[in-house]
Amino acid sequence: MKLFRVAPVLFAIIGMTVLVPADRAQSAADAGAGAALVGDSPSPKPKPAQPDFAYVQPTEKKKFVNYINDTFGPVPVGEAVILAAGNQYENTPHEWGQGFGAYSQRFASNFGIAAITTTTQYGLAEVFREDTMYYRCECAGFLRRFKHAMLSTVMARHGEDGRWRFSMSTLAAPYVGNMVGVYAWYPSRYGAKDWVRMGSYTFLSFSGDNIFLEFIYGGPHTLAGHLFHRQNYPEANPGPLLPH
Repeated sequence: MKLFRVAPVLFAIIGMTVLVPADRAQSAADAGAGAALVGDSPSPKPKPAQPDFAYVQPTEKKKFVNYINDTFGPVPVGEAVILAAGNQYENTPHEWGQGFGAYSQRFASNFGIAAITTTTQYGLAEVFREDTMYYRCECAGFLRRFKHAMLSTVMARHGEDGRWRFSMSTLAAPYVGNMVGVYAWYPSRYGAKDWVRMGSYTFLSFSGDNIFLEFIYGGPHTLAGHLFHRQNYPEANPGPLLPH
């Protein structure tokens, strides 16, 4: 069970190693462009102008659509399918047995926990005025982007100006979702230590999701962007970057 919950993180880390040469190549290209601007002059090379990314608070409609996608979209369904297969292979919980009926029960359990987790996260985000959507880093360099993805696991935008603050909703949601699942439909032998352990795995998967969005899919500087040369990605509009 532990392997299948950590698998998305391991997959993301393996995938993002492909991007390191791309970042270096981009830096080299920037250096070449600077040399072309100044010729053979020994004067300092001009730095490219930094765009002004002003944070725009998402509308309630946009947040609701994002909630629906995160709860009932293909990604949560696919994750529930994979987790249920892992649970079936490990026969966890063993009280549910084997066969298609047992797999369906495990799928419903994983999907239900994920739906409660997402609903809790969005509900608490409304209470604390948090924007829990992921914003890709507009910085350069592998380490800075990796740091941004990791910090975004525990931080979120707050208020109309989008200032970065600790995210209570992101921290609490995975534990609430797994606690409800343990006490609502898991076998009676499961208790507090189990939903804390399961909630920690879910929280760890959040960082894997952020790495996936930062490096693999979701923008022109991701692995998918390099492979398919997509030019129609929406602006990330991240606002002030996290401190590096």
